[in-house]
Amino acid sequence: MKTRSTFSLIFWVNTSRIKNEHVPIYARITVDGKRANFSLQRRIAIAEWDSERGIVKGTREQARLTNKYLDQIRSKVYQAYEDLLSENKFITAQAIRSKFLGEDKLFKTLTELFEYHNEISKESLSAHTIRHYKVTQGYLMKFIKEKHKKDDLRLIDLNYSFIIDFEFFIKSYEPKDHQKKMGHNTAMKHLQRLLKMVTMAYHHEWIAKDPFVRFKTSFQKNRREYLTKDELQKIEDFNSSLDRLNIVKDLFLFSCYTGLSYIDMTKLSIDNIQMDLDGKQWIKTNRQKTKIELKIPLLTLARKILLKYQDHPRSAIKNTLLPVYSNQKINSYLKEISDFCGITKNLTFHVARHTRSLMITEPAPARKNTVAASTCALTVLYAAAVWEKAHRKRSSALPITGQNTSATSPG
Repeated sequence: MKTRSTFSLIFWVNTSRIKNEHVPIYARITVDGKRANFSLQRRIAIAEWDSERGIVKGTREQARLTNKYLDQIRSKVYQAYEDLLSENKFITAQAIRSKFLGEDKLFKTLTELFEYHNEISKESLSAHTIRHYKVTQGYLMKFIKEKHKKDDLRLIDLNYSFIIDFEFFIKSYEPKDHQKKMGHNTAMKHLQRLLKMVTMAYHHEWIAKDPFVRFKTSFQKNRREYLTKDELQKIEDFNSSLDRLNIVKDLFLFSCYTGLSYIDMTKLSIDNIQMDLDGKQWIKTNRQKTKIELKIPLLTLARKILLKYQDHPRSAIKNTLLPVYSNQKINSYLKEISDFCGITKNLTFHVARHTRSLMITEPAPARKNTVAASTCALTVLYAAAVWEKAHRKRSSALPITGQNTSATSPG
């Protein structure tokens, strides 16, 4: 968050509003080249104003009192600036003006709304979900700066046109660090978060009405991509001189063999590997998204990947079983891998989970006990048998070593 800015204050008279040779006095706050004016509710004779010094000329009692008043205003404006700094707020000319006039106590902004939500949701939402809200907030700030030429917007200034314009903005926005524009459903997710925020503001009575109450989000049913056995075989056989591609290939395959999502995979530690009474190893964890308990059989191929990276520097630094990159980088590297393998499908990390559901033949009642999703439509099939047998000849059972002795025996 930005804390220090180029801040200045001047007093000036508005000669365009001259009346009977008298003009109104204004204050102008400037922060990083952006201005905010407000009237001091005082008028003086235009001939008595010293434009260079920003004070009233002369030594008469009226001039002395007016200049004393200007000094008081200057002191209070500077105090408003210091208060914003101490509160770690965004420093803008409008923010200082609102602080001085007391408007900040009356009208909350979008930034304050998001910060409030993220603070009170720390216990109920995962850090991953909070990051999604911060990404939405980032797009909103870009939109406000481009469309409204401001650094923030008061909640009372929101209207139905705002969300319509924001929808168009994010759907047409071309990120510099992404390969393509935002998809429809992703845009709807951002709009959903904004709707939730503004509805919360309405319930807190920070705004008199919900300006977006008539807006409805709509999601498209996308065909879920998955890899065929031949395509998966190409990924398994892929090898590169670039370590990053080999690592991402293994991370993708690990998700294929376990059905773990990206965020759940990044949290895996040796404590998540447990052994049952039959000597079989399992991954036991809770889904980050739903908090539902997972129990996934640790198959030979998945165990081999864990063993391969147990001493990798990236794993050691974060105390995880696997070296991970950001989801964005992983999807970018998967695009390179798919190009090398001649796979024309849009290969993203989530494809691994869909591929996993086609790798097993266990009856539905049995697999439901190992599911991570909360609805049948989202069920990912975890307990595999056929795929394990098909690859058993390719590697022997491998132990996972670590501090947790209950998980060090071979499965």
